[in-house]
Amino acid sequence: MIPGGGQPNMQQLLQQAQKMQQDLAQAQEELAGTEVDGQAGGGLVKATVNGSGELRGLVIDPKAVDPEDTETLADLVVAAVQAANENAQQLQQQKLGPLTQGLGGGMPGLPF
Repeated sequence: MIPGGGQPNMQQLLQQAQKMQQDLAQAQEELAGTEVDGQAGGGLVKATVNGSGELRGLVIDPKAVDPEDTETLADLVVAAVQAANENAQQLQQQKLGPLTQGLGGGMPGLPF
């Protein structure tokens, strides 16, 4: 409800929406610059992704490399990347959650 029963100030609403968009863009930029790790096989394979989920690095311990069993190594790589992406998703929720909740009601005609 609007105090006094008047119409909402459209200029003020648009300014608030623009501020939320700027805050969201800034948080997304911060996420892109933040790196998160995940590992598998007790640390034999470690993957690093940025906060947006983009794979940035992969470290494979030589003990994980068996030329006769490349399937296990592939599984460890996939598991490490998945773990890193799960950590990135948690980071996204922490950074973006409060911002996107503010957009939850949305406004007609605006893309959120």
